[in-house]
Amino acid sequence: MKAYPAAQIRNVAILGHIGSGKTSFSEAVLYEAGVIDRLGRVNDGTTTLDFDPEETRRTISINTSVASFDWRGTKLNLFDTPGDFDFAGEVMGAIRVAGSSLIVVSARDGLNVGGEKAVRYVRKQKLPFAFFINTLDDPHANFSETVEGIREFAGDGIVPFMLPVRMGEELGGYVDVLARQAYKYDGQGKTSPMEMPAELEDALEETYERLNETVAETSEELMEKYFSEEPFTEEEFRTGLREALISGVMHPIFCGSATENKGVAAAIDGLISCTASPDMAEPVVAQIPHSDETVELTCDPDGPLAALVFKTISDPFVGRISLFRVYSGKIEASDSLYNANQEKEERVNGLSVMIGKKSQSTDVVTAGDIGALAKLNATVTGDTLCRRDKQLILPGIPLPTPSFSMAIMPVKQGDEEKIVSGLNRLRDEDPSFFVFNNPETNQIVINGLGATHIDVLRSKLGTKFKVESTIEVPRVAYRETIRKKVKVQGRHKKQSGGHGQYGDVWIEFEPGETEELTFETNVFGGSVPRNYFPAVEKGLQEAVAEGVLAGYPMVNLKATLVDGSYHDVDSSEIAFKLATHLAYRAGIPQAGPVLLEPISTVRITVPEPQLGDIMSDVNQKRGRIMGIDAAEDMQLVTAEIPTSEMATYATDLRQMTQGRGSYEIEFARYEQAPQPIADRVIADAKARAEQA
Repeated sequence: MKAYPAAQIRNVAILGHIGSGKTSFSEAVLYEAGVIDRLGRVNDGTTTLDFDPEETRRTISINTSVASFDWRGTKLNLFDTPGDFDFAGEVMGAIRVAGSSLIVVSARDGLNVGGEKAVRYVRKQKLPFAFFINTLDDPHANFSETVEGIREFAGDGIVPFMLPVRMGEELGGYVDVLARQAYKYDGQGKTSPMEMPAELEDALEETYERLNETVAETSEELMEKYFSEEPFTEEEFRTGLREALISGVMHPIFCGSATENKGVAAAIDGLISCTASPDMAEPVVAQIPHSDETVELTCDPDGPLAALVFKTISDPFVGRISLFRVYSGKIEASDSLYNANQEKEERVNGLSVMIGKKSQSTDVVTAGDIGALAKLNATVTGDTLCRRDKQLILPGIPLPTPSFSMAIMPVKQGDEEKIVSGLNRLRDEDPSFFVFNNPETNQIVINGLGATHIDVLRSKLGTKFKVESTIEVPRVAYRETIRKKVKVQGRHKKQSGGHGQYGDVWIEFEPGETEELTFETNVFGGSVPRNYFPAVEKGLQEAVAEGVLAGYPMVNLKATLVDGSYHDVDSSEIAFKLATHLAYRAGIPQAGPVLLEPISTVRITVPEPQLGDIMSDVNQKRGRIMGIDAAEDMQLVTAEIPTSEMATYATDLRQMTQGRGSYEIEFARYEQAPQPIADRVIADAKARAEQA
């Protein structure tokens, strides 16, 4: 593919709720551009951009797919993103490199949760956005109500650029508000001019007047012309609309039916005409590695190279494919690159542009454009590619925090290492989850964004790495401690011919001030020689790894060696270690042992109408509300909740808030568990021990 100057490039992210029609819209755009010769269907698994086997099987998007192609002289890089909340990491990668976004909304359902989240995402990243009201071919579709619903949520800057024309039960055409012209659909995406429907004349005038007001607000000069009732020139009108969109004052609405390919071409034409090209964007600030210095980068093909890798694809035939956006400079097919994050050299292999899973070779990818590189060795999503002699690091991708945890086990015993290896390789594609081996519970734990996210990872383990697995709620890492002071003896004596074994200790156990074991000695008269003190301490360190109630580690324990005895011949370090173990097992049950449960600090972001439900649920989970603060148009609830109560919270919160809520969780401290909870945990531990 030929190189395009930045002025002729548009990078557009397609966002929206699951099932709103994002992939169908993208498919229609590809068809209109002549990239494909027939429209695929999501339900049939035949679309160009849902090519992953998991997407085909589930008939939903789970990855961001990129299509780069020519649209009437403009290079259009289209990002088709997932609508399922469990794949928000994919959405954030697309938003990070896009120049504008189009939020697809179903006219049957209105602006639902996914659309609302998309608005919040793009506003947080200060990304211009517009809407495409889809499914207007449905008899239950309601354009006016959908517009009002969007306006109610997103503000008064919502202005339709298109008005639907109904002909009986059919979507027969549309009105181009900017051109003040009506068009009818002739089939296969074709249109022809038609007479303005009388019932839309008032709506057209009202909408056009709103556009004029919006344009007037972009500059004092245009405001003066507006009040003087002097018409804007076409250039002033277009420039004003672009300024209004970029500044967030205005958000256009386009409309049609993606599956019927109605209104799609007009929506893309309109979006391109009123959005900024990459060379018009604000400079990007990059950091110089190992320093506090930064540099502003403009979209200049002759500037220093800075390209951000925003997605990685693991292709079974090609290997790793890294998708990137060039912010400054250019990448050529013969280049040597430097990864400033990993501090590694990278060679250019297979420079291309992507259309779904297909690649098209190119000689150069220049500033403002999107490209792909094959077989980079060290580079992962979020890394910056630059030149070794001019190292730069671009801001990374703001990924969501994975808070949903499940333990994963292989179906076939002994495949644990394959699971960890496979999941770590899947992180090349999807950095929005992480996996770790919990040594306390002997479980491999995945932290993801939700149940579907983890289920997809399990499916990929099976198809890509031939490892079948099951999942369960992860066990909680409890602790044990004591509440009283005791003094006990531990004596190990064994005679079996020749040298025997003899060790005798008196140890005081009491609550300590630190989580780690505190060991002290207070021995008088040499009853225990000094050279055996380390053996006693080592024996205690070994013993506290397993408590007496449920086998969890003992914490906040102080142990003082106060007395004992020894034998000149039979005493040894091992004998004193064993004596210490005996003292621990005898003394701790007498010292009021209790179970400690982990407490998490949870920050829950929810809409205000659900605040009461959230507070009630926190109380039911034995939690404490620590504070409630405003967070933009949401409420931020900070609470402390026992970790054991949070196993299914991602699902619970989604149900309580219809998917609008989110949360972050982190460990706070340990507290004594209520006796009913302790009894249950102890019983479970004994049952596991018996099974083992």
